[in-house]
Amino acid sequence: MSHVHHEKLLIIDFGSQVTKLIARRVRESGVYSEVHPYNKINKDMLEKFGPKAIILSGGPNSVTGIGTPRADNHIWKMKIPILGICYGQQTMCAQLGGAVESSKDKEFGRADLTVLDKSQLFEGLDIQEQVWMSHGDRVVSIPDGFKVIGTSQHAPYAAISDTNRRFYGVQFHPEVVHTPNGSRILKNFTHKISGFKGDWTMSSFKGEMIEAIKKQVGSSRVICGLSGGVDSSVAAVLIHEAIGEQLTCVYVDTGMMRKGETQQVVSLFKEHYDMNLIAVDASEEFLELLKGVSDPEEKRKIIGATFIDIFEREAKKIGGAKYLAQGTLYPDVIESVSFDGGPSVTIKSHHNVGGLPERMDMELVEPLRELFKDEVRDLGKELGLHEDFVERHPFPGPGLAIRCPGVITKDRLDILREADFIYLEQIKKYNLYNDIWQAFAVILPVQTVGVMGDERTYENVLALRAVTSTDGMTADYYPYSHEFLGETATRIINEVRGVNRVVYDITSKPPGTIEWE
Repeated sequence: MSHVHHEKLLIIDFGSQVTKLIARRVRESGVYSEVHPYNKINKDMLEKFGPKAIILSGGPNSVTGIGTPRADNHIWKMKIPILGICYGQQTMCAQLGGAVESSKDKEFGRADLTVLDKSQLFEGLDIQEQVWMSHGDRVVSIPDGFKVIGTSQHAPYAAISDTNRRFYGVQFHPEVVHTPNGSRILKNFTHKISGFKGDWTMSSFKGEMIEAIKKQVGSSRVICGLSGGVDSSVAAVLIHEAIGEQLTCVYVDTGMMRKGETQQVVSLFKEHYDMNLIAVDASEEFLELLKGVSDPEEKRKIIGATFIDIFEREAKKIGGAKYLAQGTLYPDVIESVSFDGGPSVTIKSHHNVGGLPERMDMELVEPLRELFKDEVRDLGKELGLHEDFVERHPFPGPGLAIRCPGVITKDRLDILREADFIYLEQIKKYNLYNDIWQAFAVILPVQTVGVMGDERTYENVLALRAVTSTDGMTADYYPYSHEFLGETATRIINEVRGVNRVVYDITSKPPGTIEWE
């Protein structure tokens, strides 16, 4: 569902790793935007979508190459503002009569932009601005009607404009945090140049989506797989607000949940929200199937398949549901459509209910599929979910299973559960929880020698992990004080039977991943 009641901005994706950030920055200023691959853009699509403005993303290809991506020529005739970013600027110039060539003076990283013109694009900025460059090609001549409004050391056409047609191009990336005033530049484009009102809010989204759910579902019944995570929880509360008793949620306790999590979920949704909730304790079933399994991909596949089996079994008991609700987010939608139709590398498989609609012949209700994670959190607050709940750190679908490298046993999970609980208590005690993207403990498949009470011990090693991130795509470790680490390690070793050593993981992503498996 596109938001027909709101002005819309179209982002044409040429394959940049940071295209999603453009959409996030634009939405932060109250403008509804969608990302679509360049090869899905044509006159019919553009007329149906009805963009008020267009942004062309960066990309990994060279405009100088044969058969590399180009924007659909219809966009230049639409008489709407267009902003080209990096590759987007280069293809704009190439398609409109300018020239691009490969350059020996490549720019990767921070650069200084000199603003040459009092353009609306740079309103409120200084003459010298720090920006982030990432390009090997560069524009060497600009099309008729354009003028230079900014330069850098290696990019004489770092920013250009044709104010009559409202076409703009920048060689740098305003969407990344390394361009400090990048959000201001994008907002200048959307609000000052394109004239967006900026009226897209979570409050308006909530009202529109409730009406959309009612219209889609009618009097039919809906089932929802409730994991207790932010996405499925917000989806469930939103759908419940729309259709009430027609919704039934199924919560499956895999035995790999955090301490107290099952009780918290049941209490919140069954008692506080008075939802139809079926809670299934399938911990023994999962543990039996995972017995002796140490390969992380095999763990994920077993957990995913077993979850689907149990969910399907419970759904059949309920009977009569026409729709399946999922907490699919916009990044999942974007990533499911390759910009060039090519395959993407699987770093690790993800656990969700993606196989259920085909198996159960059900239609999907996905009320969050147009939202980013931070927007889901805002919607949760709009729906009245407590801030402590909606600000929870991400928790993987397979749960503690992938924080338990090696074989999984109930004893190892119990040790991990207790240690993880203490770790999070410590983080909250030091008021660090909201400064951290994700924090958790990992029980390692090794034992080490220790001395406790003058006795030799041979027990488990526990690793602590905490990262900062904006979107989970990249991350860096959180720089705890030694006081925090020492106190936390002491508490875990003293209070959790079976642990005699604690270490802290200081690996960034990349080269590591956030989770250990």
